[in-house]
Amino acid sequence: MFTFMEIIDAAIMSAAMGYIFMDAFPQHPRRVTSTYFQQFQGFRWPDFWFACAVTAPSIILHEMGHKFVAMAYGLNATFHAAYSWLMLGIGLKLLNTGLIFFIPGYVSIGPIGSSLQMALIALAGPIWHLLLWGGSKLVLNSGKKIPHNAKFFLMLLGHINGFLLIFNLLPIPGFDGFSVYLNLYRAFF
Repeated sequence: MFTFMEIIDAAIMSAAMGYIFMDAFPQHPRRVTSTYFQQFQGFRWPDFWFACAVTAPSIILHEMGHKFVAMAYGLNATFHAAYSWLMLGIGLKLLNTGLIFFIPGYVSIGPIGSSLQMALIALAGPIWHLLLWGGSKLVLNSGKKIPHNAKFFLMLLGHINGFLLIFNLLPIPGFDGFSVYLNLYRAFF
């Protein structure tokens, strides 16, 4: 199901994302600035692990959505960390630009399936963002008493996945949304 290299790629991608985002939302919410970005103040392990915990599941589940739906259609699917893009994200952080833009990973699929299959494979990633966003909102709005750190974690998880849901469904070439809309058009017209 998973190759050794896929596990290594997921670990490296998760660590890179933790590093890139550790200043954007530190573990302690009182240290978050109004813009969510701070000057780099050294490496802080608790903030690194917290950033990994908030960001990595969203991206890994997104990519595994693509992988498992492709495999369900009998296609070969392999997860890869996008090392060049991760290096861009790390470089932007090291330069303290305050800009976060990178593509952490992707799934290579072959052979190509039908248009409808490819639309559903592309949609499988953003569906995870919908589930994580909606699940976070449901728990936060459940009325149950939630510890402060868990509430902060769920709030960030919801915000990130709401953004990623919209971002990934934009009809821009290279985005999942473009593939969904183009392949649905090809399948039905």
